[in-house]
Amino acid sequence: MKAVKSLLIILMLISLSSCAQARAGMFTTDGKNPVVKVVRDVREAVVQIKVEATISVKTNRNPFQEDDFFRFFFPSPQQQQRPVSSMGSGFIYEYNPATREAFIMTNNHVAERGKEGKITVTMADKKTYIGEVVGLDSNTDVAVIKIKLDEKDTVTVAPLGDSSSLEIGEWAIAIGNPFAEGLDRTVTLGVVSALGRYDIIQGNNSPLYQDFIQTDAAINPGNSGGPLLNIDGEVIGINTAIASTSGGNIGIGFAIPINLAKRVVDDLVASGKMQRAYIGILPQEITSDLVEAFHLAEVSGVLVAKVEIDSPAEAAGLLTGDVILEIDGEKASNVARFRIAIATAKIGTKIPIKILRDNQERTIQIKLEAVPEEGVASSKENGTQTAVSTGFGVDSIDSQVAKRLSINSDKGVVVSSVEPNSPASRANLEVGFIILEIDGRPVNSVDEFRTVLAEAKQRMENDKRNIIRIYVLDRNNIPQFRVLRFE
Repeated sequence: MKAVKSLLIILMLISLSSCAQARAGMFTTDGKNPVVKVVRDVREAVVQIKVEATISVKTNRNPFQEDDFFRFFFPSPQQQQRPVSSMGSGFIYEYNPATREAFIMTNNHVAERGKEGKITVTMADKKTYIGEVVGLDSNTDVAVIKIKLDEKDTVTVAPLGDSSSLEIGEWAIAIGNPFAEGLDRTVTLGVVSALGRYDIIQGNNSPLYQDFIQTDAAINPGNSGGPLLNIDGEVIGINTAIASTSGGNIGIGFAIPINLAKRVVDDLVASGKMQRAYIGILPQEITSDLVEAFHLAEVSGVLVAKVEIDSPAEAAGLLTGDVILEIDGEKASNVARFRIAIATAKIGTKIPIKILRDNQERTIQIKLEAVPEEGVASSKENGTQTAVSTGFGVDSIDSQVAKRLSINSDKGVVVSSVEPNSPASRANLEVGFIILEIDGRPVNSVDEFRTVLAEAKQRMENDKRNIIRIYVLDRNNIPQFRVLRFE
């Protein structure tokens, strides 16, 4: 009996000791929980961003304008300038004492209108500065702005962490400016709920390259651009979006991994734009049916559906029907990860790509090249997407972008991006529209679009005009003519 009592006493002591150790691990030396220290160290680095700009909108829209016959009897809608403003968050990640310039990371959708408008940055002490856009990247939703501080100003810089080492279940701390002024630098706490989320639709501005961190730390409108931090006070992501039916937080928020953001930011600061690599294939997701057909061990990898002519992939010997298993030693589990791995790799380097061909694994070396220059063909997705000075990008109707937008057509090319204050936006083009014709000539592929558009622009210059006519299907599959007007 004494032995049993002694054993119980020992177990109780062990239990109390474990609880004491756990409690000690939950608090700092001054008795505060570690979140307090994180907030104390980083909160001053978080800024509020207000963007004010003027956009062109059409007024006096008339339903008869949609009809070819009545269009001649009713005046065209007029352009009107309308002021717009938006609020968001950001954080200082770098400071140059020599120039007194503070560099701020935020979202593209927060800062993009600031290029033509005005950016006001409000610090923790309520002091304001005029911000300047350093670079924007809509494909990842990352932007950099900068401010010039006064000599006596103190600066807090948020340290950047390593998002590649994240695990589901880790603590996640979000700081931002939700909803409106007066709620600045709100702190919320949660965990990393999931990693590698993609195909997250954010209206017409969904970034092409997605590898989101999902968190249940409360993120609301206005938090966009603010930091997501780990328990060590390091930035692990840029808060960017929420999944919600009401517009408010329901416990599902998304952040851009800081490792992806750092790669983009380096290029934005160096040249004002992201320099992306490509290899020139059309990638396809692996399905359960394809696993059986290609004798794969799991639903993982990327199927090469097409190899572009004169591309790095063709030069390296990649073939249609190959299955990409790894890129530079990292598993290529799906198309989203493949895109990011290639697009963020260093141009000019050779990387090993492990493939499965004829039931045998082999490794080939591919030298990465820069995406073709804008004006000839600026490819945003594996050599298939084109962006031109008209202010919109297109992709093929069988592309992953088209599938994500639920495009169901056997003709034309799909509009995949529209720049604000551009000929495309003034023509009220929207992502998801299908371009069928340019100046009466059909376009059924990205190559045809590129050629026909270039010819139309040349005719416009020769005829001393400033418009190009296009024929489109809107998102309700209603055919319409639109006019691109170049100012």
